[in-house]
Amino acid sequence: MLTILSAAIAPALALLTFFYLKDRLEPEPLSMVLRTFLYGALLVFPIMFIQYAMKAEGISTHPIVYSFFTVGFMEEFFKWFVFLYTAFRHTEMDSVYDGIIYGVSISLGFATVENVLYLFAHGVDYAFTRALFPVSSHALFGVLMGYYLGRAKFGSYHPRLRIFAAMLIPFLLHGLYDYILLIVTFNWIYVLVPFMIILWIIGLRKVRAAIQHPIEQIQTTK
Repeated sequence: MLTILSAAIAPALALLTFFYLKDRLEPEPLSMVLRTFLYGALLVFPIMFIQYAMKAEGISTHPIVYSFFTVGFMEEFFKWFVFLYTAFRHTEMDSVYDGIIYGVSISLGFATVENVLYLFAHGVDYAFTRALFPVSSHALFGVLMGYYLGRAKFGSYHPRLRIFAAMLIPFLLHGLYDYILLIVTFNWIYVLVPFMIILWIIGLRKVRAAIQHPIEQIQTTK
């Protein structure tokens, strides 16, 4: 049991530490980061219930509906909603990169509980691939969500559009991720690895942009 818990939790903690330590100017209070992490963790249970109910009713049988709506939209919408009504309104979020920290924290809270449940059900042998793909992808969806919400809060250029983009972009990417897993049943790794590489490149570019333009210059950053 301890082995499974360690294998399930370690990737999320490593990724959260990686993004947290990049904030060298004014790191966020650990209490606030932990709080948002717990918000994300608690989201797993109501979302799993809704997904189970939809599957039982035969609503999400088509691969596109399941990937983009039942999984992608449901998970990213609720993470986005929690972000908007917690960290986004908090005074501790005082730069664009803070948005990334809280987006990653909420997403990794969700991914951690999901990973614990999966490894208990299927065994620790899946821990490595789970760390490389589902946990990492959740973190990167959080990067994108937090980046656009940070730009919405600290930039004057179409804040409502950016708030919408903070939900839309992770939702579409998340849906595409799950669609790949459903459709590509043979040699899926040859499709998913390039997808993850591109996702990491996009995510790290957003991280760099947020660090270089924390508040003032964000208004001129497209």
